[in-house]
Amino acid sequence: MNFALILFIALAITGGIWLLDALLLKRGRDRGAREPLLVEYAKSFFPVILVVFALRSFLVEPFKIPSGSMMPTLLIGDFILVNKYTYGIRLPVLNKKVVQLNNPERGDVMVFRYPADPGLDYIKRVIGVPGDVVEYRDKRLSINGQPASAVNTGTYSYVGNGLSYITAMVYQEHLNGVGHTMMTEPGKPTVYPSQVVDFPYRENCSYNAEGEGFVCKVPEGQYFMMGDNRDASNDSRYWGFVPDRNIVGKAFFIWMNFGDFSRIGTTLK
Repeated sequence: MNFALILFIALAITGGIWLLDALLLKRGRDRGAREPLLVEYAKSFFPVILVVFALRSFLVEPFKIPSGSMMPTLLIGDFILVNKYTYGIRLPVLNKKVVQLNNPERGDVMVFRYPADPGLDYIKRVIGVPGDVVEYRDKRLSINGQPASAVNTGTYSYVGNGLSYITAMVYQEHLNGVGHTMMTEPGKPTVYPSQVVDFPYRENCSYNAEGEGFVCKVPEGQYFMMGDNRDASNDSRYWGFVPDRNIVGKAFFIWMNFGDFSRIGTTLK
């Protein structure tokens, strides 16, 4: 059960108790008599829950980064804010779009519901939009036959799984004229074909058997996502495209990291 549904249930219960008391129960009490404790709690909590529910549903929603798949852009422990209305207004809980605003663009950092398990929220970068031909070969990205500019800016070292020390090559990559950082690990394959699962529109993708790369054409209403930590990211290379209905919002701001206060206030690119 996701948090939005929990909030909705709490809102319905507290609001229902308040309404029931106002329409029926209040009439049976003596004037000046104290309200039942349950009614007091409901009337106290309902406005708070309503405000939180409205903010999270239509304006911004907080998330915590649980993995290193978006390093060096996002680190484990970053608390981020996600704009819920950038890509359109959606009904809470149902996640059904009722007002169309903007479409995701290449380079956006986007939160979405994992297609194989919509109960999980993932965060990746938009690499391909509907109609794009995405090619990633020898760790170099091309969109519609045009190589994406990628300039080496140094290295980044961190402790990976199993407490192994990893040094990756960092690049400044450009999509839609906007730069962002991404990194790759020398010696690792571009993709692991054995880890690719069967997914909707799998026929739109072709993989090199040796792991040197792949080509995918993005279907209508779908998006191709990749992590900035290219060799340590479980993304569209392996489980396919993200449908529009799974979009949660656009990540735009780091508001807290208890392990590194210097990251507070960082705007995402």
